Amino acid sequence: MSQVLDARLADRRVVITALGVAQILAWGTSFYFPAVFAGPIVRDTGWSLGLVVGGTSIGLLVAGLISPQVGRLIGTHGGRPVLLASSLFYAVGLVGIGLAPSLPVYLLAWGLIGLGMGTGLYDAVFATLGRLYGSEARGPITNLTLFGGFASTICWPLSAFMIEHLGWRGACFVYAALHLLVALPMQMAVVRPAARADGVSGAQTEVDKPAGPIAQESLIFALLAVVLSIAAGVGSTVVVHMMLFLQVRGVDFAVAVGLGTLFGPAQVGARVVERLFGDRYHPIWTMIASCTLMAVGLVLLCGYFPLLIPVILLYGAGYGISWIGRGTLPLALFGPVRFPRLMGKLAFPSLIIQALAPSAGALMIDGVGADATLGLLTALAFVNVVLIGGLWWLCRPAINEP
Repeated sequence: MSQVLDARLADRRVVITALGVAQILAWGTSFYFPAVFAGPIVRDTGWSLGLVVGGTSIGLLVAGLISPQVGRLIGTHGGRPVLLASSLFYAVGLVGIGLAPSLPVYLLAWGLIGLGMGTGLYDAVFATLGRLYGSEARGPITNLTLFGGFASTICWPLSAFMIEHLGWRGACFVYAALHLLVALPMQMAVVRPAARADGVSGAQTEVDKPAGPIAQESLIFALLAVVLSIAAGVGSTVVVHMMLFLQVRGVDFAVAVGLGTLFGPAQVGARVVERLFGDRYHPIWTMIASCTLMAVGLVLLCGYFPLLIPVILLYGAGYGISWIGRGTLPLALFGPVRFPRLMGKLAFPSLIIQALAPSAGALMIDGVGADATLGLLTALAFVNVVLIGGLWWLCRPAINEP
């Protein structure tokens, strides 16, 4: 029995490592792409910086629009075809960016990358892990986010190196090749074909049904969608405009950049804590901690707290574990059988808001200033604390502490 258990654990480590490497590449060539590529692209082409960076918003919008269909596909056929398609979409999209002779072609290529994002970032992979491991997927989901937390740490310097030696177009071609030659075969090797979901036996379905008040399930689902969407919108806006928010606090740009480097380690550190202790409590406490830490970090920043390092660490920790709660809380509340489909539905509003929020934040900064914008984000963060508290109250009958 112990040998079988060891083999299963070893198999999970291989699966998560392979999917984790693919996640680093996926995040590095989509969400984190403009941070290093936008400047060289603008200098070389003369295209508008706003539109060059706006390619990411197009990608997120496309990802959000297809997420319900992606969830249904994973629920029916498993994650293998979806994740493999993701690598192909990324590769074709990056080749399109590298060859783009004009801005419309560049933006169209981002639409293809958006298809890759919708089929290959956290939401799709969380659903795949739920399909693979059922109610035991919490640990694998948490481990996967540890890999994703290093995407900017690895891809930003790698991108800068390739742009310096190959140009930004050459760097896009190299990344496309990595998706085809690394991510695609790795995901193909570790994600096995799955049986159709409609083949699940009645006994299995009964085991996987969530505990709790089914009569309130629609309300619980809607409230969870709002919480995740606000967290995504506030989080993406603060990440994009963090340097500006720090500078309006009187911090020099160089110091702001140095403080910003703490954001990634804060995310990863909080995820490590969650990995070590998360099996001792229900995932709703992860989301409660996330909303609270984000709100506290923002109110300290908004209130001109003199020590900015703990502000960054608190906010970064909350944002980091929000992605874990995004995957593990729906799994715990609704059970693994319906998890892939519901994950796709939950991703739909949050990805769209995540795509639009940074641009809306920029317009508000131009219109009323950074202080007022930060104040609104802080208010929204505290609204989310209230909402997650309400969600906890509704879910009390369904929460079984380990």
